[in-house]
Amino acid sequence: MKFSIYQMDIIPGSPEQNRQRVADWIEQDVKNNQPDTVVLPEMWTTAYTLPELDVLADVDGHPTIPFLQEQAKKHHINIIGGSIANKKDGGIYNTAVVVNRKGEVVSKYDKAHLVPMLNEHKFLTGGQVAPEVFELDGLKFGLIICYDLRFPELIRPLALEGAQVLSVVAEWPSARVNHWRTLQIARAIENQMYVVSSNRIGSYDGTEFAGHSIAVDPWGDVLAEGSLDQEEVLSLSLDLEKSRPSPKRRADF
Repeated sequence: MKFSIYQMDIIPGSPEQNRQRVADWIEQDVKNNQPDTVVLPEMWTTAYTLPELDVLADVDGHPTIPFLQEQAKKHHINIIGGSIANKKDGGIYNTAVVVNRKGEVVSKYDKAHLVPMLNEHKFLTGGQVAPEVFELDGLKFGLIICYDLRFPELIRPLALEGAQVLSVVAEWPSARVNHWRTLQIARAIENQMYVVSSNRIGSYDGTEFAGHSIAVDPWGDVLAEGSLDQEEVLSLSLDLEKSRPSPKRRADF
């Protein structure tokens, strides 16, 4: 499977502009790289404009989910659509969404672990349902959002259920970039799965973001990695034979 990871800067508080930027990027990337699956970062429509989310957030996934469905069908690609601020059930959630080539939503996940340092808990509601295994082109995936990476117990069940690729969508700060890299390598090794992540660059409200979107194989080897501060595309193919579904998923020592 060929991936294109969009390491993007985000225009704070401008969902329509960010959707247009993603549409333009997909159009160009499909011509240049012909990906099977594209990956977007966390909160890419709004950035972390938390006090403004009551106005800026999608409502039950609209209009962003229909936008992603349209893009997937138009270009015949799978989209791991990062996450969006999403008003539903009386709260605002950080919701990840995955759409297949047919434009079908195959997975949604509300971020379980809210970041206390960013006061997420004051503006967002944490998800109560664990991430699920989903399939794209017959391959099994799991997806988590940013801070979730620090909680291995959230990820291990995905491996035991046969996930071959863990996708991480994030706005991870540059102050802890070493944690970002190390934890992804650890999750790949301990679960014998690929890890493919999209992290934003740029800054907002005094926080610099780390970039370093990354792809790691089940042995912990880094296959591709973005820079700290450049908007760029990581294009790579994964040999999924290295990560076969297994009920035990143990390394060969």
